[in-house]
Amino acid sequence: MVSVALTGGIASGKSTFGKFLARLGAQVVDADELVHRLHEPGGKGALTVAHLFGPDFLHPDGSTNRPRLGQMLFADPQARKALEAAIHPLVRSELLAWKNGITATSPSLCIAQIPLLFETGWQSDWDTTATVETTPESQRERLIGRGFSPEQAHARITAQFSATERIERARFVIRNDAGLDHLQQLAALFYQRMTAH
Repeated sequence: MVSVALTGGIASGKSTFGKFLARLGAQVVDADELVHRLHEPGGKGALTVAHLFGPDFLHPDGSTNRPRLGQMLFADPQARKALEAAIHPLVRSELLAWKNGITATSPSLCIAQIPLLFETGWQSDWDTTATVETTPESQRERLIGRGFSPEQAHARITAQFSATERIERARFVIRNDAGLDHLQQLAALFYQRMTAH
């Protein structure tokens, strides 16, 4: 089995690329989905938020008030660092448990989508790394299409490593700048390369 950590800038198309790989037979996990689960009612993430910032950042059901938390974190880098220091070990533990469980069932390829792969330094947990990259203009357009203001889109893009930094660190670079059909073709080529024996 080959394990791949898949990263890329926000709104770069990495989730779509991961879905294409899943259709081909890869086992795929999304770190963002693991984070969402941690912030559900009574989850370790929600409890961490309440401990660090107070119960005002929780909904009445005990889940994290993500919009309110997000506003605060993007305005306060120190708060973001404090939360990341507490949440990242939980996410890494979940990812490694998933990978170890997958190894037991032995599919030929497992993919972990990790937006902050290089920022967290987790690349050594995986056999190889890949990044999906697109133009900054495309990222902005997609984020604005998701309801973010231009300022919010800019803040989210610049909160991550630059494309240049990801490209320098990744073993494989997937360019998502020619439409969905092309990205699907790239996924098929990537799957073939990763599963060739």
